[in-house]
Amino acid sequence: MIEPLPDLLIAPIVRAALAEDLGRAGDVTAQACIPAQARLAAVFATRKPGVVAGLDCARLAVLELDPKATFVTIVADGETVQPGTQLARVEADARALLSAERTGLNLLGRLSGVATLTNAYVQAVAGTGARIVDTRKTTPGLRALEKYAVRCGGGVNHRFGLDDAILIKDNHVAACGSVGEAVRRAKAFAGHLMKVEVEIDGLDQLDAALEHGPDVVLLDNFSLGDLREAVRRARGRAVLEASGGVNLQTVRAIAETGVDVISVGALTHSVSVLDIGLDAL
Repeated sequence: MIEPLPDLLIAPIVRAALAEDLGRAGDVTAQACIPAQARLAAVFATRKPGVVAGLDCARLAVLELDPKATFVTIVADGETVQPGTQLARVEADARALLSAERTGLNLLGRLSGVATLTNAYVQAVAGTGARIVDTRKTTPGLRALEKYAVRCGGGVNHRFGLDDAILIKDNHVAACGSVGEAVRRAKAFAGHLMKVEVEIDGLDQLDAALEHGPDVVLLDNFSLGDLREAVRRARGRAVLEASGGVNLQTVRAIAETGVDVISVGALTHSVSVLDIGLDAL
């Protein structure tokens, strides 16, 4: 069971998306064609197999335009579904429902696409002990939702932003002068609850990084042989994260090197929307 996001976090995103779609005059098609008092019953249903995420986005889109609407979920976020599966039933003011349709489907389809792709990666590394995590390569404004969708797909969240963990990358190292100095400064700055991660791009930097006790070492674009050697040298002194060159064809071999975590930007930046429709009853 995936813990849902509070409506408080979702509602502003849904409202902004609705406002973008409604524009300056509202849904002129619904106004022109649908009687003012008409009601409509419909179902959200899948067209393709996948993992569901984002049903609350669809619910809030409808309720924002018709607070008296009924929205009954049939499956839960995180469930795997087949084509034709009914996800939720809704009854609402017809104009409101049709005006909310695209916003609800846009968010529901995108988040379900993220969950579906994440689950494919999780299944690909099953049994290795490696965890699949996301990155900050998210759609602007949708980070909380997309990272929630990663959890729905069985993945794990990396940091949410620049403020909740220290991640020293190559440009930080260049500005500090060396990997060791960058980690030393970060460890001196960090409070007792803040993790420190450092990115390295070669085995020659590993010992210098480990000497200063980072919590996590990011192994960027390492070969499989170098990943195995890094695991041997680290001997559990830090969590090892592999990144770069990761896709569904390579992820299993990367996981089998013994790394703890594999970060995949594609989970959120290269996802295909899951095909979901709203069908009138």
